[in-house]
Amino acid sequence: MFFQEPELQYEVTVDQPDPHFAKLLQQAIGGQEGEMRVAMQYLFQAWALPEEYEEYRTLLMETAAEELGHIELLATAVTKNLRDSSAAMDDDARETAAAAASMTGQNPRQFLSAGQSAMPVDSNGVPFTGSYIAASGNPAGDLYANVMAEATGRTLATRLWEYTDDPGMKDMLSYLIARDTMHQNQWLQVLETLDDPVPVPASFPQDRENQDFNYTFISTRREAQPDPEYPWTQGETPDGNGQFSYAAEQPGDGTVVASDPAPMTNDDPNRDTQSARSTDSADATDSNE
Repeated sequence: MFFQEPELQYEVTVDQPDPHFAKLLQQAIGGQEGEMRVAMQYLFQAWALPEEYEEYRTLLMETAAEELGHIELLATAVTKNLRDSSAAMDDDARETAAAAASMTGQNPRQFLSAGQSAMPVDSNGVPFTGSYIAASGNPAGDLYANVMAEATGRTLATRLWEYTDDPGMKDMLSYLIARDTMHQNQWLQVLETLDDPVPVPASFPQDRENQDFNYTFISTRREAQPDPEYPWTQGETPDGNGQFSYAAEQPGDGTVVASDPAPMTNDDPNRDTQSARSTDSADATDSNE
């Protein structure tokens, strides 16, 4: 359940309204680095966590609610940059979408479809998509995705800060940049509290992996190169379960050879499943005849 307050999370002022900057701010709302992405990402990650992760679920929900507030800040900034601008309100700019875009540099749909206000789109007008969201159910993997999301969001905010000369916009962006710093650090700290902070899923038995390649760096150079002796080609692996090694060539020569399926044995753990599938297929064939 969510509650709302009429006050903004942080004051938003625009000293020099700029429709073009309003268009750029859209990237921080509905773009791949934007606040809609992290808000939805944290919500769906929280909803996927089992009960034993209650403290992490609470943290994710708290942060997601804050990110919703950030969307509101940016939407307010977009509106102030559009509606208070003499260029945006110019009579000639109202005549056509092309005129609005050319005279003010704004997204025409902000003028045509949104009444000079924010939209759930990026700076090119592309709608927000849920494909930006990482919520896999693997806590360590998702936390690393959160660090990346906050890092790229912070980079975007700093670029917007550099672009504008408006004191009010610089102040708001400075706040958002600071919050991104905090969120990066909190996710890194949460990783340290996990029993296993390495995001290699434990749902698949490691002894079933191909043991010849699970810790081998394989070069893709045309000519074989010697081991460069980098930290990722030798020494202990971060998960503590092996040693890095180096291979100068890919394991195959590029030829694909079809092999016969392995014979079925009575102790094969997949026997029942495979037999059931064969039976289902036969039944399906009979029913089609």
